[in-house]
Amino acid sequence: MEASFRVAGPRDLEALVPLVREFWAIERIEFVEPGVRRALAGILGDESFGRIVLIELAGEAIGYYALTLGYSLEFFGRDAFVDEVYVREAHRSRGLGMRALAHAEAQCAELGVGYLHLEVDHVNPRARALYERTGFVRHERALMTKRIGS
Repeated sequence: MEASFRVAGPRDLEALVPLVREFWAIERIEFVEPGVRRALAGILGDESFGRIVLIELAGEAIGYYALTLGYSLEFFGRDAFVDEVYVREAHRSRGLGMRALAHAEAQCAELGVGYLHLEVDHVNPRARALYERTGFVRHERALMTKRIGS
C-alpha cells in the first residue's frame, strides 16, 4: 500500500499533536503543548497562514509537513516555507520525504507561490542531501531569530 497526502483540517489536531511531539524531541525543540495546540489550531483554521499536510498509510498518520505562507520583495511576492517535515522512523528511506517536498511544490503552484524555502540543521547531512537532490540551494546567510512579546 502506498502512502497518501492530505491537507489537514481542524479535526486533525489530535492526530498532529503526537507527531509534532515526536519530531520536536528529535530536533531538540522544547515541546510546550498549549503553544503547539494554539499554533496548529491557527494554521488548521486559517489557510491564509499556510497548510499542514498529513502523510497517511492505511488511514494512519505516519508523518506531516507544514507549509507556511509569506511575502518577500526579494523573491517578488508570495513565498512559502517548509516549516517542518517529519516521517516516523519506521517509514523512512522509502522516498516519502522526497514525495512530501514534491507535494509541497504542487501546493505552492496551486497557491501562486514563486519561491519555496526551508531550513536544515547543520548537523543533519542526510536531510541536507535530500533537499539538495530536490533542487534547494544554500545561501550565504544564516537564519537569525528574535522573540517578540511573551
